[in-house]
Amino acid sequence: MFDMWWLALKRRRLNVDQPAMRSFLEAPLPSANSRFGELEFLVVDLETTSLDADNGEVVSIGWVPVKSGSIQLADAEHHFSKVDAGVGQSAVIHHIRDSELHGAASVTAIMSRFLAVAAGKVLVFHHAELDMAFLNRLSKKLYSVPLLAPIVDTLQLERRRLLRKESALAPGVLRLHRCRQRYNLPDYPGHDALTDAIATAELLVAWAVFSGGKRGVSLADCLA
Repeated sequence: MFDMWWLALKRRRLNVDQPAMRSFLEAPLPSANSRFGELEFLVVDLETTSLDADNGEVVSIGWVPVKSGSIQLADAEHHFSKVDAGVGQSAVIHHIRDSELHGAASVTAIMSRFLAVAAGKVLVFHHAELDMAFLNRLSKKLYSVPLLAPIVDTLQLERRRLLRKESALAPGVLRLHRCRQRYNLPDYPGHDALTDAIATAELLVAWAVFSGGKRGVSLADCLA
């Protein structure tokens, strides 16, 4: 079980000078007993130049809030980020070219905005391990501390649900579009940060309703 008390304690113990990270860390966290409809989530997706956070860079980031069990499309944001080494062969995947990044925001500015929006919210990803590797690397580089936040991974929620019925999972069944198909959600084009964030938000809400309704699922159920 994810320990929200321990997370809050770790955040309080960090000594941070930068205002953006300090405000993020000082924002109160929800209780693990909070019901789904009482929570504020920020669903996030990244497009990167590599699957290796030690060598790759963030090309774009998209996010959309979920509040009171509803996706807040009016508050969704999508940002392109300057990269040092160019997009290279990763453009084949995300279709973002170097020419589209002229005038893009610095990663410092994007992270500052992200922290302001994410303060007090539960972060949601599909395959959190990958995206959080990049965000933690940036956080340590810019603020000298990791990005300490409650995190929900829709990939792991689906993995846990499927393993209750099956002893082994077939390859590919946890990909975002395959997970969405099991809830009769429509297919979206992949590898666009904002589109994938919205697709993940829809999957999160569908999972919550399927797993007990907006009042039947707690934050602890999401984090376990």
